[in-house]
Amino acid sequence: MITKSSTTKSIIISSKNINSNINISVSDEFELSTDNTTFGKTLSINPKDYINIYVRFSPDEIGSKTGNLKIDNSKTNPININLSANAIKLRINYKAFNQQHLAFGSGKNQTSVQNFDLHDTLENIESIKMFIQLDCPSGGCNAWDVFSNIFVKDPNSSKYFEIGRYITPYGIDNKKLERGFEIDVTDFKSMLTGNVELKAFIEVWGSDGWNLSVDFDYVIGEPDYINYQVSEIIQYNRNSLEGVVYGEDESKFDLIKTVSIGSDVESTHLRTIITGWGHATPNDPDGRPCAEWCYRTHNIKINNANTFQHYMGPIGCASNPVSPQNGNWEPDRAGWCPGMEVPVRINKFNNNLSNSTFNYEYDFENWVNDLKSSASNKQAYYAISSFVVLKSNKEINTAIITN
Repeated sequence: MITKSSTTKSIIISSKNINSNINISVSDEFELSTDNTTFGKTLSINPKDYINIYVRFSPDEIGSKTGNLKIDNSKTNPININLSANAIKLRINYKAFNQQHLAFGSGKNQTSVQNFDLHDTLENIESIKMFIQLDCPSGGCNAWDVFSNIFVKDPNSSKYFEIGRYITPYGIDNKKLERGFEIDVTDFKSMLTGNVELKAFIEVWGSDGWNLSVDFDYVIGEPDYINYQVSEIIQYNRNSLEGVVYGEDESKFDLIKTVSIGSDVESTHLRTIITGWGHATPNDPDGRPCAEWCYRTHNIKINNANTFQHYMGPIGCASNPVSPQNGNWEPDRAGWCPGMEVPVRINKFNNNLSNSTFNYEYDFENWVNDLKSSASNKQAYYAISSFVVLKSNKEINTAIITN
C-alpha cells in the first residue's frame, strides 16, 4: 500500500514576448498544481501570469522513479526538465527517550524507566522500526564498548521483554548512522501501542556515559497478519555478567521449557538475541578466548532434536560505519561488534503449531572452562533472550511457557 503523500517542489514560470498560453505537462507518476491542492497531469498558463507551479510525486509502488516535465509554447522551442523521486511507505514517528543521560556515579543511573504514548491502533501497521541514537555528554562519551538494551513492559505479566540490544562504540557517538541503530520490533507490536512503559539500560561504569535517544517508526501498510502475541521463553540478559555461565555447571539456569500454543495460530517463530562476554580459557586453536571471541554454533532443540542453529561468528566489525572508534573496534567478535546493534535471530517453524505443545531447549556447544584465564574474571557468559511469537488473522492467546 502506497500512501500518496509527498513533499512538493515549486518552480516559477515567467515569459517575455509571448502572447499564447504556455502548456506544461508531466509524465509517469508526477503531477502538477497551481495551488498545491488540486493536482493533474497538464496545465495551461497565461503568459502574463507570474505564478508558482507545484510538482509532486504520486507513485503506485515503492522505489526510485524518473519522469519528465515539459514546458511548451507554439512560439518557442520546448523545455524539458528531468524529474526523479524515491517512493517510500508512509511512516508515523513517535519519540521516546530524548537525550537521556545514562551513566554511573555522581548521582547518575545506568537505567531509565519512562512511559510514552505510542501509536494507538495497529490495524494498518505493517512494521515497527526502533532507532537508537547515542550522543556524547559535554564531557565526552565513555571510553568502553558496553552491553546495552531496550525493554518494553508486558502489561499482562509485568515483566520486561527485551526488544533490542546494542553495544556502545568506544568513546564516540553513532552519528555516522543517519538515524542511529535500527532494529525491527514488529514482533512486539501488541505491546507497543497506547501508553507504554520502556526501560533503557547501558552497562557503563563511569559518570560520563552517553545521552540516549530512542524513537519509533510505525510503517503504514498491510500487515502479514492482523494479530501478534509474544511470550518469554528464557531471559538471562540483565547485563553482560548475568547471562548463562558458559563451560561450567549450567544447572541453575533453566534452559529447558515447555511451550503450549492455543487455537487459530497461523504462524510461529522464535526470536533470540545472544552475545558472549569474557576471556575464559582454554583459548581456541586460533587464540580466541570465550565467550567474547570464540566462534561457536549453538542449537535450539525442539522435542530433543537439533532444529535451529545459531552461529556465533564474525559479522564484519572492521566495516562498521560507526568508525573510527577510540579502541579495539576492528577485530571480529563472536556474533557482535562494538558500536553496532546486536543481530536478532529469527527461526520460523514451517509446520502449523496451532493446538500443540513442544519442548524447547537452548543447547550451547560443548566446551569446558579450565578457570586458568589470566583475566580477573575467569568466567565466560552468554546473555540471552528468546521469545516465541504467534501470528494470526484471528484473535489468539499468548503461548503458555512452563518448566
